[in-house]
Amino acid sequence: MSGPLGKAAWVTGASSGIGRAVTLRLAGEGLTVAASARSTLGLQAVAATSARRILPLPLDVTDAAAVEAAVAAAEDRLGPLDLAILNAATHIPMGLDDFSAETARTLMEVNYMGVVHGLAALLPRFKARGAGRIAVVSSVAGYRGLPTAAAYGPTKAALINLCEALKPECDRAGIRLHLVNPGFVATPLTDRNPFPMPDLMPVEEAARALVDGLKTDRFEITFPAASPARSRRPGCCPTGSISPWCAR
Repeated sequence: MSGPLGKAAWVTGASSGIGRAVTLRLAGEGLTVAASARSTLGLQAVAATSARRILPLPLDVTDAAAVEAAVAAAEDRLGPLDLAILNAATHIPMGLDDFSAETARTLMEVNYMGVVHGLAALLPRFKARGAGRIAVVSSVAGYRGLPTAAAYGPTKAALINLCEALKPECDRAGIRLHLVNPGFVATPLTDRNPFPMPDLMPVEEAARALVDGLKTDRFEITFPAASPARSRRPGCCPTGSISPWCAR
C-alpha cells in the first residue's frame, strides 16, 4: 500500500546535503526512490544504505534530453512517479570584485534550468494522470538581493516566480506543487561559509521538515521556523547586515 506521499519518488541532487537526507528519509518511510545527481560514487553510497529502496540514476540536470530519459527510466523501473523533489543546485559566491557573466550563466543553467528540465519531463505525465506531487527547492535567498549572492540569489528568485506562476494551473490539473524555501542548513556547502549563520539547522531536521511539509496542503514550505520572511530588513543579522542566506 502507498503512504501519504505515494509509492515512488524521484529526487535530484540526491548525493549530498538536503537531497541525500530527503532521499534516505523517504526510503525510510517506505517509498522507493530514484536518486539522481552527477556523482555516481555519491549515489552508490546513498543507495548502499537501502539497496531495496533507492535506485541510483546518475544525471546532469543541465542536459534536457538526459533528464527526460531519467524520468522515463525511473518510471520504467519503479512505476508511475507519485512525487518528485527537484533539488539539484550549486552555489558560487559572486559580488562586485568577482562579477562574472560565466558564473551567473553556470548557476542559472544548474539551479534554474535544471528545475525547468525536470518540470518539462514531469508535468505532461502528471497532467495526463491528473495526479502527482512536485517540490521545487528554492531558498530564502530568493526573497531579496543579498551580499555575495549576485549569481545564486537570482536563480532562486526565478524559481519562486516560476512556481507562483504555475501553481493555479497545476491545482486545476490535479498536480500538487510545493515551493521549498530553506534557511541555513548544515551541508557541505554551508560548511564553507566564513560568516555566522543564524538558526543553522541540522540537515536531518531539514529533511524531516521538508518531508512533513509535503504531507500537507501548504504551497510554500519554509524552515527553520525562524527563517527570514519576505519583509526581512537589513541590520537584523548578528553581523549587523544581512548575510547570504545560502540554504544549500
